[in-house]
Amino acid sequence: MRRREFIALVGGAALMGPVPVNAQQAGIVPRLGYLYSGLSVGSPAVLKGFRQGLRERGYEEAKNIAIEYRFDEGNLARLPTLAAELVRLKVDVLVAGGGTPTILAAKNATSTIPIVFPTVGDPVAQGIVASFARPGGNITGLTLMAPEIGGKKLELLKEVVPHAMRVAVLGQVANAFSALDFKNLQAPALAMGLQLHHIEVRGADDFESAFSKSTNTARATALFVQAVGLFFDSRRQIADLAARNRLPAISDLRELTEAGLLMSYGADRADLGRRTAIYVDKILKGAKPGDLPVEQPNKFELVINLKTARALGITVPNSLLVRADEVIE
Repeated sequence: MRRREFIALVGGAALMGPVPVNAQQAGIVPRLGYLYSGLSVGSPAVLKGFRQGLRERGYEEAKNIAIEYRFDEGNLARLPTLAAELVRLKVDVLVAGGGTPTILAAKNATSTIPIVFPTVGDPVAQGIVASFARPGGNITGLTLMAPEIGGKKLELLKEVVPHAMRVAVLGQVANAFSALDFKNLQAPALAMGLQLHHIEVRGADDFESAFSKSTNTARATALFVQAVGLFFDSRRQIADLAARNRLPAISDLRELTEAGLLMSYGADRADLGRRTAIYVDKILKGAKPGDLPVEQPNKFELVINLKTARALGITVPNSLLVRADEVIE
């Protein structure tokens, strides 16, 4: 996202001076911290949804709520410092999104300021919360986990590319969600007669070799892109490489489809942002984050890029097009 777009999106709220905090006192403007891993605004859909959710609950930036924004600009090493900055500002609630590293940086920075995460893989397996029903401590939020989502994406990919038997799964090294997601794909893949090959990268510099392994070593004829923050920031590079290697691909990020990937099916991130605002509102009104259950997504969206389909020589079934939430021409 360009800098001018970012400034328009945040409405200049990040440039506001110090605001007194203590949401429990009448007339005092609460201050939120918004920490995200990614370039500029991370996932614009999440942020837009979050701000919409705040407005729906009567909050308006620069009037009765202030938000301090911090983004790591693609450098995970900056997250602990940025989280510490927000803690020193004594924000009332800290929203931490964009992946597990961001959430852990926030969690390590404070055990008292409430933390809400808009998206995460498995927060229990990753040691973020004690349980879904009772997270405990000072943290709660929303998970991307939905038992059927991985298998559903494979089904959609098979529906568009029925001849595909070998699928490369693009993941990230040392990423807990990437490993868990690949494990959960095994059963549905076996049922569909698909062979999966996990091709992992450490960073954006590895994409060229990863695609070479996908087509030459794994001999894949389709691609499954996992939900990793790095892939959002590198979406154009991934879409270009998929096109160059003539790999029909699916991910759960609509932004990758907008960048040129064939299709996406995943949680509606704008809705997750709106629901994050519900948590924030409850906490500002006195609820304890550890008592608020971690919730799963309940809205999903299917996006298909017909321009990419034509370039790949693929005919998308009409039965699938009518089910799509958006078709990019």
